Amino acid sequence: MSNLLIVIDKTQDWTSYYPSDNVISFQDYLARAEGKEKPAHTNVINLCRSYKYLSNGYYCSLLAEARGHKVLPSVRSINDLSNKSLYSLDFRGLNEELNKLLEHLASGETTYSLKIFFGISENPKLDSLAQQLFELFPTPILQVTLRFRERWFIESIKPTSINTLQEGEEDLFAHALETFNKSVWRKPKSRKKYRYDLAILVNPEEKLPPSDKAALKKFVTVGKQLGLDVDLITKKDYVRLAEYDALFIRETTAIDDHTYRFAKRAEMEGMVVIDDPQSILRCTNKIYLADLLKTNQVPTPKSLILSKDQSSRDLEMAIAELGLPMVIKIPDGSFSRGVIKVDTEEALKEQSAILFKQSALILAQEFSYTDYDWRIGVLNKKPIYACKYFMSKGHWQIYKHDSTGKVTSGTFQTLPVHETPKKIIDVATKAANLIGDGLYGVDLKQKGDNAIVIEVNDNPNIDSGVESLFLGDDLYRLILEEFIRRLEKKRSGN
Repeated sequence: MSNLLIVIDKTQDWTSYYPSDNVISFQDYLARAEGKEKPAHTNVINLCRSYKYLSNGYYCSLLAEARGHKVLPSVRSINDLSNKSLYSLDFRGLNEELNKLLEHLASGETTYSLKIFFGISENPKLDSLAQQLFELFPTPILQVTLRFRERWFIESIKPTSINTLQEGEEDLFAHALETFNKSVWRKPKSRKKYRYDLAILVNPEEKLPPSDKAALKKFVTVGKQLGLDVDLITKKDYVRLAEYDALFIRETTAIDDHTYRFAKRAEMEGMVVIDDPQSILRCTNKIYLADLLKTNQVPTPKSLILSKDQSSRDLEMAIAELGLPMVIKIPDGSFSRGVIKVDTEEALKEQSAILFKQSALILAQEFSYTDYDWRIGVLNKKPIYACKYFMSKGHWQIYKHDSTGKVTSGTFQTLPVHETPKKIIDVATKAANLIGDGLYGVDLKQKGDNAIVIEVNDNPNIDSGVESLFLGDDLYRLILEEFIRRLEKKRSGN
């Protein structure tokens, strides 16, 4: 059964709130002895007045982690917040949003201060900023200072304590604490029959997710059969992540969004994670992939890297070496987005100018039409499935995006790995193994007996009745058994 402890420095810090058996002093927590059998979960909210190094608040979080308790804030969050040079790095993306968020402020204001309570802002217009900051630094109360110098930016972010709150702030804090405790640290399910807990990160609103709803249900069902308690989580569950033993990302990944933050956090927590941060870094940039594959003599389409600074010269060179039509690509596109076929020199100039607004470098490749692309799924350096994805009707790609946002795709054919041409399997496996030992989908084109790698995807599609058509439940079982193998390896210390 879950056990919640709210730790405070002085009893008078809680006089504004209803009495609760969950509230104890730091001295009581310090003296608290663990029984022979620890509770299944002890969650600690550390509300000490200071988190400075070697203060009561610092020791509270340190002891909580030593005792195997889930604590907010963690020692890592405390240390990160104490080092501005570290935490300011995480603000680069957030600073881009501030001008829009602060349009409502009167002109002439140069500073703005707000408090954040468990990810809830005292200014509802800044709730998205508050949630993102709370995800980065999970801490009960944060004091944020914004400053305007030509543009708004985050000047500082510091933890603060409940004894400094005014009456209205106390009401908001109490509401946020109640909401947080109910939605985040819920009473856990019985875990007696499960060996491990696996979180699958999904986005219910994503139009082209790596796994459809039926496949996700399969992961949950097959996981239970294998002794895995599988939960579907979303980006709102960032602060809960450490409750799990492993993370499986089933949402389109990108370096500049929460999927990469989840992968990094899972890795730091010592969890088993697929996709791991390194695989995301390597696979989401087509420039890196093209160079990696070329360096290791993996056959690829003839390619050139085009630079925004040398665009005129590079475009002429591309036409001379690759010919027309050719394909130009933004480095981090996915599902055929940011991939454009150009048939003329004018189209090349026009479309490359559009892509250069998003990236200093783009990739140009020779165009070669085939009726289908191969996709080989590789897990832990071994092929596990093979599919042919046919081009969308009347189009040169598998996915066709029209001007209304509608997406159509071609048909598919799933084959057993042993019936797939050996050359396709060998080249795909070699390409995937250059990335790591995770789960990858290698896209290839076949020209006669030759196999040419188009790209390697770090979170390939696993859709019900498509990739799993031949293996059925065994495909889900293969993937989940790999999680169990890695978890058992970590447990044994090998």
